[in-house]
Amino acid sequence: MRHGSIPGARGRVRPLTLLGDPVLHARCEDVTDFGPELARLVEDMFATMYAARGVGLAANQIGEPLRVFVYDCPDDEDVRHLGHVVNPRLVEADGIVLRGPEGCLSLPGLEAGTERYDHAVVEGVTVTGEPVTVDGTGFFARCLQHEADHLEGRVYADRVEGRRRRKLMRQVARASWRPGRGPV
Repeated sequence: MRHGSIPGARGRVRPLTLLGDPVLHARCEDVTDFGPELARLVEDMFATMYAARGVGLAANQIGEPLRVFVYDCPDDEDVRHLGHVVNPRLVEADGIVLRGPEGCLSLPGLEAGTERYDHAVVEGVTVTGEPVTVDGTGFFARCLQHEADHLEGRVYADRVEGRRRRKLMRQVARASWRPGRGPV
């Protein structure tokens, strides 16, 4: 990515992996090659996230089992946070636990009340290997925890329990897309 360019402007939109696809349910591998392929992946991830109107996207959501995520997400004060993290580690998740509506590009059109901390810190590196720390509150903290979960092989539906989970799973069963098989 060239400095000053719009993220995703040179990327291509890739198909999203949907709930049920094995790549979403396995821990992603650390990135070890910081060459042009990684930069292309990040560009494609931004392009795909914007095309799908998301606020975050993990690499396994486009079928790449690598520890990378991108984001363009506001916090509760409507401050925009834009960036990417390679080999991220969620090093803090604390504060008040809030249940809020959460959706996912891999479960299109669905959402459920999901509990998350209102503060999160992620550490990792950029596509060029420079260290980066991302500190988020409110909705942006939710986004950071959501994307970190993806890289561990979890989706938000795994955090939903009881009646909310049963309702969400009924919605998944009736969705116009079928888990792991793409749109019909």
